[in-house]
Amino acid sequence: MIRKLALTFFVFISLTVLLYAQEATDSIKPWKFNGLTSINFSQVSLTNWAAGGENSYAFNGLLNLSANYSKDKNDWSNTLELGYGIQKQGDQDVRKTDDQIDFVSKYGRKISKSFFISAMLNFKSQMDEGKKYETDPDTSYVISKFLAPGYIQGALGMEYKPSEAFYAVLSPAAGKLTIVLDDTLSARGSFGVDPGDKTRLELGGSATIGVKKEIMKNVGISSTLGLFSNYIKNPQNIDVDWKVLINMKINDYLSANLNTHLIYDDDIKTSDDEGNPEGAKVQFKEVFGVGLTYKF
Repeated sequence: MIRKLALTFFVFISLTVLLYAQEATDSIKPWKFNGLTSINFSQVSLTNWAAGGENSYAFNGLLNLSANYSKDKNDWSNTLELGYGIQKQGDQDVRKTDDQIDFVSKYGRKISKSFFISAMLNFKSQMDEGKKYETDPDTSYVISKFLAPGYIQGALGMEYKPSEAFYAVLSPAAGKLTIVLDDTLSARGSFGVDPGDKTRLELGGSATIGVKKEIMKNVGISSTLGLFSNYIKNPQNIDVDWKVLINMKINDYLSANLNTHLIYDDDIKTSDDEGNPEGAKVQFKEVFGVGLTYKF
């Protein structure tokens, strides 16, 4: 049911974005609105296929929106990224392949041509439950849900922004709140919270670097790198969150996009297939799709 709702949500949002983009005007000049919506679908159907194989289908949706305000000495940027993907292969149940909610709001007060006093707020979570699948025996269990985890990070500092294509924020005062509202996951101590607790607060410093540029004709790249150090515990073990989106335009409505996401969080511990703890590891996700895209 949640997957069906998520698919419906993506279609609704995408259509809304298209209609809004067509009707938007320049009547509110300090504001600039941009966005990218992409829907990719693939299917394999086999009947009496001698070489073997399995029927399968996969869906992946991506929505990036930005609303930026700039007037006098004020600079306020807001971005929302939503991603969701599912696949079904053979007799397997429908499985999730992508799921993310990422909202960033950043305000800057200009003090010179390229420098700003900056405040930033970031919220991250997911829409659907995530499962870990075991092959022997053939079982699965839930390892994540909406707001399990959820992350809220706030930071105060200085921003260097020489152009619309690049910014860097250094924040010596930052806080990171990890939320695990699910009782079962909380009891396990998932995502770094103490067993039984629903939240975990870290105080430290952060740095954020963002790039958005057309690197060649019809090929654009946007990337954000976030770093966080907890002053109170193991400050040398820096959390890393690095996203890259490359969009390759074919025509006004068709494109290919490559989306990668690398995470290292010292508080997210892993275990082997037998349940033995192995400590934190680098997490990496790559999603490539070709399909319907609209950019404005």
